[in-house]
Amino acid sequence: MQIDYQGHAPHAEESLPAVLMRIVTELHDVAYLIERIEPQLYGNRGVASSDASEQVMVLQGIDLAVQKTRGLAEFIDTITASIPDTWLVDVTTAVNLVKLADMKKALGSGMLRHGHSQPLTKASGDFEAF
Repeated sequence: MQIDYQGHAPHAEESLPAVLMRIVTELHDVAYLIERIEPQLYGNRGVASSDASEQVMVLQGIDLAVQKTRGLAEFIDTITASIPDTWLVDVTTAVNLVKLADMKKALGSGMLRHGHSQPLTKASGDFEAF
């Protein structure tokens, strides 16, 4: 896949703040996607164990993941405000390491997205299993 992407995106330097803001958008999107599964777990679906304390630990773990993801996004957002637009980086190599096609496109496109990658009204699409 790396060769395919490199053929479409020549090495070009971009403003570091613009790149960081795309990362912020992706982190907020990850938090949103994690948060969407919480209500399903509250209804006692999706957790195989019948142990109530284990279910609470799973829910607390999900909540912590959301908080950490949002915290990272806010941290990057805040430090990005103090970085001059004249600081340039080439993201070609880094983008080639990203496996998810939508995220690769969002991070490499040079454009900020508005909204989330998986709106509630759309059906789910392709996924990568671990």
